[in-house]
Amino acid sequence: MAELRELIIIGSGPAGMTAAIYAARGNLKPLVITGLPPGGQLMLTSEVENYPGFPDSILGPELMDRMRKQAERFGAEFLEYDVTSVSLLKYPFEVRVNEDVYKAKAIIIATGASVRWLGLESERRLIGRGVSSCATCDAPFFNDKDVVVVGGGDTAIDDALMLTKYAKKVTVVHRRDKLRASKILQNRAFKNRKINFKWNSVVEDIIGDKKVESVVIKDVKTGEKSKIDCQGVFVAIGHKPNTDLFKGQIEMDDNGYIIRKNNTETNIKGVFVAGDVCDTRYRQAITAAGMGCQAAMDAEKYLESIE
Repeated sequence: MAELRELIIIGSGPAGMTAAIYAARGNLKPLVITGLPPGGQLMLTSEVENYPGFPDSILGPELMDRMRKQAERFGAEFLEYDVTSVSLLKYPFEVRVNEDVYKAKAIIIATGASVRWLGLESERRLIGRGVSSCATCDAPFFNDKDVVVVGGGDTAIDDALMLTKYAKKVTVVHRRDKLRASKILQNRAFKNRKINFKWNSVVEDIIGDKKVESVVIKDVKTGEKSKIDCQGVFVAIGHKPNTDLFKGQIEMDDNGYIIRKNNTETNIKGVFVAGDVCDTRYRQAITAAGMGCQAAMDAEKYLESIE
């Protein structure tokens, strides 16, 4: 018979790790099922300059390793597997990892959201070497450089406008002949002399050995290919929340993000949520960590209330 645990945390990015630190310090002895690979999106980040406490910056994987060691110091237990299935509609909750079943009085969902990448081999190889999905995080690295932004929605145009504060030139590559972004963002972008547009175009390849040197784009109407010299490529075609496990069991919005009710509570008592899996706006390590703290504190209060 599966041991009944106080708390299971699903996910091991900044939200899950911070929840583990606070829950472990609260003597909840949390089980963290990390997902594979563990560590979340920061594991794909080379240098983190905007996380408080590191004036000389820190590597993303190193930051996550430090968070894990801190949680382990207080007694958090880690299981490096993907969750196979969950049952949130009966109590205690059940989390299955392959053939093993884990039961808990409370669950924190911190599974994050995945970047929608272009799917190019060169893109994957050059992540952290000029390829990025976060202008807020990485724009300062591209001071006085030429960059490409891929996408045509609010995120892409927001990124392009932010990059103009640093970059010499910003080229927006969009597969259609008009933007999907809000009119106010479009107007700002069209008025900005640093931004130019490549319409009806897709990125076919990213050129560079150890760092980005250029991109190859293709006109989707004529098939003509051309090259844009650049030192950075920002992919801004959207995010997908990692919520397939929970479909049909918990309240989500139309895009699959889990809906927070009161602080980090969900529509299911005893199930809490933190980080990018419920955040459609900020998507920052520091905001995810803050929500992880809140979720652990909310879970602790809930567990006290049912004793």
